[in-house]
Parts: sequence; structure tokens; C-alpha cells
Amino acid sequence: MSRFLPKDFDAKRPVALIAGRGRYPELLLERLRAAGLGVRLVAFEGETAPELEAKFAAGEVRRIKVGQLGHMIDALKDFGAGSAVMAGQISPRKLFKGLHPDLKAVMIMATLKERNAETIFGAIAREVQKAGVLQLDARVFLDDQLAAPGCMTGGWFGSGIDDDSLAHGVRIARECARLDIGQGVVVARGTVVAVEAFEGTDKMLRRCADYGAEDMLFVKTVKPAQDYRFDVPCFGLLTLESLAAGGIRRAALEAGSVLMLDRAEVVARAKALGITLYGFDATKA
Repeated sequence: MSRFLPKDFDAKRPVALIAGRGRYPELLLERLRAAGLGVRLVAFEGETAPELEAKFAAGEVRRIKVGQLGHMIDALKDFGAGSAVMAGQISPRKLFKGLHPDLKAVMIMATLKERNAETIFGAIAREVQKAGVLQLDARVFLDDQLAAPGCMTGGWFGSGIDDDSLAHGVRIARECARLDIGQGVVVARGTVVAVEAFEGTDKMLRRCADYGAEDMLFVKTVKPAQDYRFDVPCFGLLTLESLAAGGIRRAALEAGSVLMLDRAEVVARAKALGITLYGFDATKA
């Protein structure tokens, strides 16, 4: 079914889709149902698209506020879920404004010295596991949507990305990811042009238009010890438009790790925009 499924996955029990924003949870829902699995939805108020909720029967959806961890665990139990998968983004600003923690969330947050995606979602995943629900790799059933090795946009002259530029970009991106700053950077001729942080990938890419740099390369990678149960780096059609707006015509994505949402459409659009997409092996770059 998917190489990311664990051996103890129970296909007879419902899979709970814990959904944030964007195309990611919608695409995952399509794949889960295509595999013949029962799916239930945990939706976040103000985050999960109403169009996604509309794809479920009334009894198959539980709507909660961001931060209501106890309510989420109760929903998983009520659904009789055997497994759960997180997909989609929650607005980063919710860390500072709009968070509605219940008692369980307050207790968990009090134990965290640092509050970032890894620590917060890692703590959530542990609570899910304690409830007897298997937390799945968020790439599950999306095997064919991952960045592939080599030049994905083809072309007679190859990727147009020289080894030195790629190695420099990968080194900076990996270090930023290790420090939990972000997972994407833009480099040009040995210079770091922009680093992704709290503002996210798209805003970072668009501001590159102000710098007038030539031969810019966007590199997207993962943390050295990436937990794929959450925080899977994504690259989609909106990212392509942001690259074009920022004057960036080359992108290198870590093969097998970066999720390309609707990959065929992304590659076709990249070709139309004249943007090269290259999948790199981090162990060789």
C-alpha cells in the first residue's frame, strides 16, 4: 500500500486525519480513500478548509480549537481510530495569538523548554501514542509525490545547477534546519541571499526580488534527524509562483524527503515558468 506504513498498521480500523491548511490534507484524504480505508477528520477552527470538512459525514468529523489537545485525544478515542496522521499547516502566529490550550495542553507545554514545531508536535505525537493510536509517517500513501533524484523538469542541457552552488546551498540549508531556523535557503554565487524562518517559504522567496542577485538557487531540505510524523517539508504550485515572483529560476529539493503536492502538475507548471526542479541526495551533495 505504502512503504511508509508500519508493520503493525491495522487497515480495518479508521485512520484519523488531523488536518491543517492547504492542499496536503485534501490530497492525503484522496489517497487514503483510494486505498479503501475508513477516514475520520479532526478539524481545527479557522484552519481546516470547510471544503475538506464537507467531504465527510457529520459523525465522521470533530472540530476543535488549536491547542485543545485533550479534546483531540477524546476525538480519536470516540472515532475508534487505530492510527492518525497529521497533514497541513497551522498558522505559525497561533503560537503567539489565538491558541486555546486545554488542561492537557497546558500541562504538556509547561514541560517544554523550547516551543517550536518539533517540540510541540513531538509532544502531541507522544500523547496520541499513549492513547493507543498509532501515529503514522506523514508521507504515507504519498510515495509518488516525493521529490525524485535528478532533474525533474528534464531539458537537453541538464539541470543547469553546478556542483559548487548546490553543495553550498545544501550545507547552509542543512545547518539552518539543524538549528531549527527553517528548512529552505536561497544562495547565489557563494553568497547566502535569504534564509527561511518564521515568515515561511513563500514570503522568503518573494523578498528575493528586492536584492537583484543573479543565478539564485533555492534549496529545500530536512533536519538531520527529521521526524516524518509531522513537519514534512512541502513544495507546491504556490511555491513555484513565489519563486517566479522572487526572480529565482532554479530549485533543489532533497529527494525522497520533500513532498511535492500534485507533483505532475508542479513539474508541468515549472516548465511553463522556465524554472528548473532538481532532486538531490544530501549524502552526495
